[in-house]
Amino acid sequence: MLVLTIASTMGFAGWTNQVFSPASAGVPIIVMAIAVAHAVHIVTSTLAGIRQGRSRDEAIRESLRINAYPVFLAAVTTAIGFLSLNASDSPPFHVLGNMVAFGLLCIFVYSMTCLPAMLSIFPLRAPRLAAARPAFFDRLGEFVVARRKPLLAVVSVVTAVLVAGIPRVELSDNWTRYFDERYTFRNDTDFIIENLTGLDTLEYSLDSGREGGITDPEYLRTADAFALWYRDQPEVSFVHAFPDVMKRVNRNMHGDDPAYYRIPDEPELAAQNLLLYELSLPFGNDLNDRIDVAKSSTRMTVVANAPARQLRELDARAQDWLAANAPGLAGEASGLTVIFSNLAQTNIESMLRSTIVAMALISLILVVVFRSVRFGLVSLVPNFIPAAMSFGLWGYLVGQVGLSASVVCAVAFGIIVDDTIHFMSKYLEARRGGGSASEAVRSTFRTVGHALWTTTAVLAASFLVFASSGFQVSSVLGLLVAITLVFALLADFLLLPPLLMAIDGEKS
Repeated sequence: MLVLTIASTMGFAGWTNQVFSPASAGVPIIVMAIAVAHAVHIVTSTLAGIRQGRSRDEAIRESLRINAYPVFLAAVTTAIGFLSLNASDSPPFHVLGNMVAFGLLCIFVYSMTCLPAMLSIFPLRAPRLAAARPAFFDRLGEFVVARRKPLLAVVSVVTAVLVAGIPRVELSDNWTRYFDERYTFRNDTDFIIENLTGLDTLEYSLDSGREGGITDPEYLRTADAFALWYRDQPEVSFVHAFPDVMKRVNRNMHGDDPAYYRIPDEPELAAQNLLLYELSLPFGNDLNDRIDVAKSSTRMTVVANAPARQLRELDARAQDWLAANAPGLAGEASGLTVIFSNLAQTNIESMLRSTIVAMALISLILVVVFRSVRFGLVSLVPNFIPAAMSFGLWGYLVGQVGLSASVVCAVAFGIIVDDTIHFMSKYLEARRGGGSASEAVRSTFRTVGHALWTTTAVLAASFLVFASSGFQVSSVLGLLVAITLVFALLADFLLLPPLLMAIDGEKS
């Protein structure tokens, strides 16, 4: 199953000329984990049928009968979750979402065709379980039924405490920290930040308003005042501005007298000083990176070592200063650092909209599938809560999260809804068979408890592989999704059954 699925997915990626990057390179691992998760349900049900005395072919047919619909729904909902990544502003996440969605198509086809065929051909034995004491999930089901009200209260309190940590999460992206200390690039950038000026820069284009206006003393004084304001900010380590060049040349032209380290009073003198400075530069050195061709604008570079949120706040303070003292002098800051400081926030806004649409679509599917608005809405509770709990825990333990946060909800929601679908399907099947809510919960734990635990363990372990990556976006994504999957399993086992028994009653 793994060989077929991964080979098909990566082959399709090759035929469609997909470009993989660190953010999308985890496609094989994700597809592999989901393939195992789907196959586990079919294999587990087949082994259970053989233990009950059915022939192998009968057990396979019964396993397909009870699992085909849940596996199909799980594949559809997971695909919707991953396809929502196309709303991201980061193209590598488009590749991740589309390739995993194609892999899910392959997984469903192979689960319904190749896997049953291999189970019917290859040697298959199901060791009988010891009958001395009830199995673990039988005991767990009994415990949940007996302690439904305390469980509901405890889980609600724990959820509220963890969710309260969400405000502690700070959206912050720092491109100099994308790679860990295993990479030479990271060590070099750390040395520059600690010993030199730094690498995080804010770039401003200071407009004089007319051609040749950069030698106007009034413009130079205003630009110099802006530079001086920035030098007084605690986050700033260095400012490179054109008025500094003019003041230095003016001092040099007056015998290096410190009293003349100032802006020339006459525009003609400032223009002559600029011309002299440009003519005196060695061949290949000029001010083309500081002034434009028309000499109407100059460039000011601000080096500031601070997290992304503080950089955004710093630029906001600069805009307030410009509005009060020099309207029209400059617009918002630009540059690579500014892009990364806003990228996570912008991406999260776009992904939040797409995730809401995906959740609404999945919710509608669940309502239609379960043929009940009540059950459809209840099934969403263990799907929404785990992501909130994960971010709350992250807020308590770490605090900062960047670009990866924008896709965690889409990825996690698409995956964790699978377990809920399998649990709800088996529960409703037991209820329609005439059992009470308590009996249906016990039967569900006995039927799919082991399979849900196995799939969660496989998926969490697969995403934890990402946590070993030296690329921060991948490592944080893997760790957050793994934590979310564990919380989702706990919600399916400890929260969903008490909710079902509370709203469904004991009537058969």
